Amino acid sequence: MIDILAGTCLILGSLLALVAGIGLVRFPDVLTRMHAATKPQTLGILLVLLGLALRVEDRSTLTVIGVAAVFQLVTAPVSAHMLGRAALRAGHIDRTRLTRDDLSDESGESGESGESA
Repeated sequence: MIDILAGTCLILGSLLALVAGIGLVRFPDVLTRMHAATKPQTLGILLVLLGLALRVEDRSTLTVIGVAAVFQLVTAPVSAHMLGRAALRAGHIDRTRLTRDDLSDESGESGESGESA
């Protein structure tokens, strides 16, 4: 039963990583590519690590897998956030396509914001 669960986690994680790779190639702009690089890729790696952890019996290897999972959860969202801010400040993002822009000028204007009245 553990083998089936581990295999399922490995296959689903690999498929999510594949979807993330396809999204990086197919999506048109920085923000959508960033989404593809972080959301499914992070879950895919966590599923692969879970499948691996279910098959491994050595505690030191489980510790390394746990550390890798924690680093993935910490670094991927932070790096995506910083990359998105840098792309926005460098002018690589079309602000008219944003539904909400919290990083616009400090006068309180949010450009084409999606705030409801």
